[in-house]
Amino acid sequence: MIKKLRKAVLPVAGLGTRFLPATKATAKEMLPVVDKPLIQYAVEEARAAGIEQFCMVTGRGKTALVEHFDVAYELEATLRERDKQDALASLRGAQSEPGSITTVRQQVPLGLGHAIWCARAFVGDDPFAILLPDDLVLADRPCLAQLADAYYETGGNVVAVTEVPREQTNRYGILKVGKDDGRLVEVTGLIEKPAPKDAPSNLSIIGRYILMPEVIKYLALMERGAGNEVQLTDGMARLIGEQRFHGVRYEGRRFDCGDKIGFLEAQIAFALKRPELVVAVRGFLNNYV
Repeated sequence: MIKKLRKAVLPVAGLGTRFLPATKATAKEMLPVVDKPLIQYAVEEARAAGIEQFCMVTGRGKTALVEHFDVAYELEATLRERDKQDALASLRGAQSEPGSITTVRQQVPLGLGHAIWCARAFVGDDPFAILLPDDLVLADRPCLAQLADAYYETGGNVVAVTEVPREQTNRYGILKVGKDDGRLVEVTGLIEKPAPKDAPSNLSIIGRYILMPEVIKYLALMERGAGNEVQLTDGMARLIGEQRFHGVRYEGRRFDCGDKIGFLEAQIAFALKRPELVVAVRGFLNNYV
């Protein structure tokens, strides 16, 4: 029997050094794309895939991430008094069910695998999703919902994958592949940031995962991998052969919002999808291109 997917872990303890000084006193996940912060895009995407419970793996200075999903009584009262109905409606996506968001601390930056291990009590014995808010995906059907479809189809581990230039394989977790039907790819191996000459393919994992809880026991070994960190990829690799494991070529476009160029491109792409903004955005772009 395939368990319902209800839980998601969001690793958000990073310092955001590539966006200093903007992130000196602000969590990078609170940086807005158009008018919503990255963390809200991730939570809304997860909800669209049926996620009901969230665990944010945080660090010092990240309290705003949780407060963003709280009820802002004074603000809402002021908006009602001023009959700002559109502004009130815009707050609804940032509201969460009571008790649906929990946090744990990653006191030391030992890698993504360590961050996921910090959420071990939350995960328990259930399958769970992982969303990296830095990876923003523009898609007609949300990326995690596409992964959830594959999870319910295969009953195993599922990761979102995309092709990258071979010379960039040393930046990503790369798949060794078996059967490939164009959408679902059988994963026979995983390598974290291999040199181009050593890469088994150019299929890269992006920041969307659905994993079985058994990965936690391998992360608990605290084995150091690339960058002398506890790598999630290494923990996932230990599941191959024990459980079903597939990559999904998702439909949509991914923006690396941990990078300044990717972040700026996401602003334009998401603005152009907004009917009330598209004409004005196209107009001012003509002044620069």
